[in-house]
Amino acid sequence: MRAQQPVYIGTDSGATTSKIGGVWEDATPVSTNLLQRSTDAHLGPVMVVQGWVEAISTYLEQNNLQWDQVRGVGVAIPGPRRSYGVLERGPNLPESFVGFDVYSAYSRALAERAGRAIALAVGNDGNMGGVAEAQRVRGSSTGSVLMLAPGSGLGCAYIDQHGLPLDGATLAGMEAAHMPAPLHLLDVRPYPCGCGRTWGCVESYTSLAGLPLLLAEKLVARPDHPLASLPLSLKERAFALRSLAQQGDQLATEIFDFQARALGLHVATLAMALDPQFVVIGGGLMDTESTSVAFRERYLQQVWEAAYPHLWPAQQANMRVVPATLGDLSQAIGAALVALYHARLAQG
Repeated sequence: MRAQQPVYIGTDSGATTSKIGGVWEDATPVSTNLLQRSTDAHLGPVMVVQGWVEAISTYLEQNNLQWDQVRGVGVAIPGPRRSYGVLERGPNLPESFVGFDVYSAYSRALAERAGRAIALAVGNDGNMGGVAEAQRVRGSSTGSVLMLAPGSGLGCAYIDQHGLPLDGATLAGMEAAHMPAPLHLLDVRPYPCGCGRTWGCVESYTSLAGLPLLLAEKLVARPDHPLASLPLSLKERAFALRSLAQQGDQLATEIFDFQARALGLHVATLAMALDPQFVVIGGGLMDTESTSVAFRERYLQQVWEAAYPHLWPAQQANMRVVPATLGDLSQAIGAALVALYHARLAQG
């Protein structure tokens, strides 16, 4: 019976919301329903870790599972990191998290709750999402996968033939959101970024992080647009753009076309170093419940058309750009899969 089999748990720790998911030892999901809880980052890192353990207990109970079935846990954390499992200063977490050793603290909390040591894998949240989407898109093949997920920032991951993410020597191997965009091709100035760099990070042109700046520049030329006179902040007005674009609003459509082109150029840049077989585009723009088929297809087409001229002929013929399919499940399921893959490697 499934309920007696080993299980691997994934924790997706966002700055606002934490999610719990799980997979069986054959890599299939325990459930397509996530357990979501407030991260409560304002309470400090120790309380956040305790909240993760309590959330796992609830998840196990909801799925008729026991702690003694848990063989491994993975946790997806936002970058950057000082060393394995140790947080560095980031744009979205309180100062109290700087230098916090997630790996040691979470390992101790898991052992205390389970009454035994549980193997823990720690990784970048974007990488973990990429692991899950890679498993889905390539099936039984071993093709490499690049994942780009525009959201509040730009999640990036590269998954190798073994299903594991590229981390790099300091676990910053795929912080590709903070690579410089080709500003001369986009014909834009370098926007500021929460990371502190001033060279025009790709994230600022492809995600919500830079959407208010793009909107502000567009509204200068369109003072008659309804968004120009709304008594709201630029960020609040930017939230309306996705809905407006799906209603055919020209300004909103132009902004998302620009973001898709910027993302496509980034695909081409990364392809020069990584040469992926599959490129998975994720994030809220690919959410089937909040965007239309026409919107998603237009966005993906713009990404591909921007990337295509800059690819090598073999890449033009073989690379596939596809939408993500797991949505909010991806990072929690990916973290669980990494825990499973590590267990398999340990067993030889």
